Formats: sequence, C-alpha cells, structure tokens
Amino acid sequence: MTRMRKVALASLLLLIPIILFACVVTKHEMTLGTERMAASQRLVWPSLPQTPRYELIGEVLGANNFRLAGDDSFRSAKGALRWLVGLDPDSGLPRSLNHNLARPVSGTVDRKGLIYVTDMGQKAVFVFDPFKGEIAIWRKATANSHFSAPAGIAAGANGDIFVADSALAVVARLDSHGVPLAEIGRGQLKRPVGLAYDPAKEILYVSDAWDDDIKMFDATGTLVHVIAGKTEEDQLLNSPTHLAFAKNRLYVSDTLNAQVLVLDPDGNLVSTVGQRGNFVGNLTRPKGVAVDGEGHLYIVESFHDHLLVFDRNGQFLLPIGGTGSGKGQFFLPSGVWTDAAGRVFVADMFNGRVVVFQFLGGDG
Repeated sequence: MTRMRKVALASLLLLIPIILFACVVTKHEMTLGTERMAASQRLVWPSLPQTPRYELIGEVLGANNFRLAGDDSFRSAKGALRWLVGLDPDSGLPRSLNHNLARPVSGTVDRKGLIYVTDMGQKAVFVFDPFKGEIAIWRKATANSHFSAPAGIAAGANGDIFVADSALAVVARLDSHGVPLAEIGRGQLKRPVGLAYDPAKEILYVSDAWDDDIKMFDATGTLVHVIAGKTEEDQLLNSPTHLAFAKNRLYVSDTLNAQVLVLDPDGNLVSTVGQRGNFVGNLTRPKGVAVDGEGHLYIVESFHDHLLVFDRNGQFLLPIGGTGSGKGQFFLPSGVWTDAAGRVFVADMFNGRVVVFQFLGGDG
C-alpha cells in the first residue's frame, strides 16, 4: 500500500467515529428561555404591588428553542462534533439553513399540544413539538405550489391543519405531517387572511379582507354560506382579518372599523367589543383575536403594539406590552392564540418571535 493511500485510510478511520458520534440520535428539549430565571426577575402584568395575572414565560424563535438534553459537558462535546460536520451545535440542524422565525403572523396549538406558527418571511409553517423536542418546517401548500404568504391557521378534525395563503388566494388543507391534501376556495377567495374552525359542525370560517366578508366552507371544502360585509344601511365588515371560534361564538377582528365583532355560528351579530380612540384600551388597528378557557378576550392592537385583555362581558381589563424589542414588548404584533394550559401566544411579527405569557388566574 502506497504512503498516500495509508494517509487517506488513516484520515478516513479518524473521521468515522466523529461522524458516527455526531449522528447518534439524542434527545432534545424545547425551552422558552426563562426556565432558569429567578422569580424576582420575571415580568408580570399588572406589576407589583398589584396582584399579577400574567407572567412572561418566554419566546418561540425556531431552532434556537432546542438544545440537547442531559449533562452540559456531554452537550458541549456533542455540539463541537456537530459543528465539525456542519450542524448547529444545539439543535442539530444544518447551519446553512435558516430554521428560525422571520415574520410570524399567526398560530395555533392543537389537541396534542403541538405549536404551529405561520411565517410570511420564511413562506412556511413552523411546527414545534415540545414533547419530542423536534421542529418541522412545512413549505408545500398544494400539490403544485409552495406557500407564498401564509397567514391564518386552524387545526381541524383528524389532525388536519388549514392554512390561509393570502397571495395564493386559497386555504391549504394539510395532514398532520404537512402533506397537502386539498385546496379550498380556489376562485372563491381573493385575499384570505384569518381562519377559525367549528369542530361541532365541521365548518371552516375564512375572512376575506378583499371582499370584506367571511366565507364558510363545510367538511368537503364546499362554500356553504357567506357572512356579508355590507348591508343597505351599514358596512358590517371593513377588512376583516383575524378570527377565533370559542364557546359557540365567532370573533372577528374588523380591522378598519376598529372593533371586534362577536357573531353566532350563522354569522348573526351578537355584540361588539372595543371602540376607536387614542387611549390605551381603545382600538386603532386590531389584528389578532383569541379567547381563553376562562372567557377572557385577547385583542392585538397592532398600531400601538399592545395586547389588550377584556373580560367575558367585553370590559377592558389591562394592557400588556408596548413598542420595542425588549422583553414583553412588541413591534407590529399580529396574531394571538391560547392553549389549554392557560398560555397566551402573541406573534411579534417585526421582532421575529412569538412571545408567550402564562395566565396566573383571577379576573384578568
């Protein structure tokens, strides 16, 4: 064997254990960034000495939320080997790809606890599995197209996920693995933005900001009803954006009318929440809307960078946030959603993150 071949073989033998060790399947964990923070350092609303009702518990960013579980020294050695073979030291994802949020718009949490976030900057849907410590990025909207401007998202029956793409002018229906199943509203939608799903009747509500209405589709994807945005006396809807369905009510962020409408499942007006004004608690450009298990209503006031909290009767309770990039601040926030654990998620769009709060109980 020539000297050159011996050197090549020796080099290969040295690389094999490094590559094998770097590729060993290890357990990852998802963190929100505040797990090791002292209680005295955490941000709460309202601030002390008042009784806190909400606590900032972290941020959802993307691959930066994941780290190797276990001993820190092992994690450090493992990270170095991952770096050598071109992987991110903590997440194990390729360093050459951007696996973090850029312009998150909206999101949802399904029954299993998986967190879904639409991102217009990445033109994708991010899927966070906190139980397996995994992240997936879905870019395929339909059989023949990728996402262009994914906005609203809703979890349907049997694990299916609906995603409204305002540029493609369709709602993509995906299975639990992100495989496109069908497109809804082709030729019927012009600028779909918000989505909400009624699991009892299997009705998908889609806000069409171009047509100033809300279109209702059944389980087969057939358009069954349109909640008209205009009447002879009034314009009921003016650029509706985000939607939420809870407690047999449809909540509509009627953005250019600066209010949130509360409708029954058939689209009849029940009440309105909020009014235009210049004081904290008033609405100027409402976007995201959500309801938690206690009946609190959350409205994103995007113009003033606040999350506004209302009680079940529509009475204003308190603001969270303010303009900035610091902890608990927002820069042009968009969607808001809640989960069964009492967490409140806000898509902080121009800060490239989802801010997560924990409801601590009480009246707001």
